[in-house]
Amino acid sequence: MIPSYDAVVVGARAAGSPTAMLLARAGYRVLLLERGRFPRDTLSTLLIHQPGVALLKRWGVLPAVVATGCPPIDRACYTVADVRLEGSSWAVDGVRTAYAPRRHLLDSVLAQAAVAAGAEFRDDSTVLGLTSDGDRVTGVRVRSGSTEYTVRAGLVVGADGMRSTVAAQAGAPMEIEDPKLTCAYYTYWSDLPQRFRLHEAPGSWVGTIPTNDGATLVGAYFPQGRFGQLRGAALGEFLDAVLHTAPELREEMAGGRMLERLYGTGDQRNFFRKAAGPGWVLVGDAGHHKDSITARGITDAFRQAQLLADCIGDTLHDRQRLARALDCFAARRHDLLITDYRNTLGTAALSTGRHQIALLRAISGDPDLSDRYFSALSGACPADEFVTPELLDLLALT
Repeated sequence: MIPSYDAVVVGARAAGSPTAMLLARAGYRVLLLERGRFPRDTLSTLLIHQPGVALLKRWGVLPAVVATGCPPIDRACYTVADVRLEGSSWAVDGVRTAYAPRRHLLDSVLAQAAVAAGAEFRDDSTVLGLTSDGDRVTGVRVRSGSTEYTVRAGLVVGADGMRSTVAAQAGAPMEIEDPKLTCAYYTYWSDLPQRFRLHEAPGSWVGTIPTNDGATLVGAYFPQGRFGQLRGAALGEFLDAVLHTAPELREEMAGGRMLERLYGTGDQRNFFRKAAGPGWVLVGDAGHHKDSITARGITDAFRQAQLLADCIGDTLHDRQRLARALDCFAARRHDLLITDYRNTLGTAALSTGRHQIALLRAISGDPDLSDRYFSALSGACPADEFVTPELLDLLALT
């Protein structure tokens, strides 16, 4: 007999585990599948901005994340040209701190929360394909070790990343797609100030994010066109970029040591896929991905998981109502993410213009406006609400 679930969630990381948790809490029978073995790391900027941390608090998961030992991040510094901007994001639902736990710790916490909610979790389980009944997805075919089996589901949730098998098997078309703009390299360094810092110069972006065990993620972004050249001498180019873009940081690094190898990727895709269809839906990077330079991936994954659960509500056993709920999710996902998507592409162009520098210079003298800027960066202030009449008046005087 083929086992049956209300929902099968494919992918147990930042989008999949919260989705499974929320659906299980709603009373549904949920199977959560992960291709790899837990726990393990993955390429990530690690940062969970304040809106994402607020969701962890709402879900009751924040204490477990804090217990991993990652330091709270409550201030940020951004340096470009002769401008240095310092400030703090606004609070979201009483949360004013960000966190950046290592992914093997965060993903384990999230998967454990899904299991505690009642979801069944299986790692080392690769989805080979989808099953269907006419034009409707009805389940998945899975391989675990040498065993292959089929599972039925009222809904298959693809939370399996940018190269999503669920998206490919469902034939989810691209709705928006833009060229790759950057390639990114990062490693972990010891004995650096535990601060969230961003540094920008023409064609270069460098950042630091404090994480577990006293380590700091140091990352550098380069134009996508340089990826082929960088691959042969990545560490030297990485250190040169830090020296050129953030000389103060490079001096600090001399007093510490590199803790892990250099990680990198040139596969910084920018797209929206169709969000849903009969019997299937995509969340997280499976449905939407943007350049990691703004570190919004984890936060946006959490927001999509909550949005999907809110839209589904009690509709999962009624096909017609579920179809309307998935249409609602698709429309609201677009509205939720499109402005930040466009702004991220602007940042990833790595070409700060004189008008932006003038804006930052004007903001830097006003603590409230500086906080407003970092609130827009975190998502606490909607990007389209950043420019105020007061800011326009200030710019007119510069």
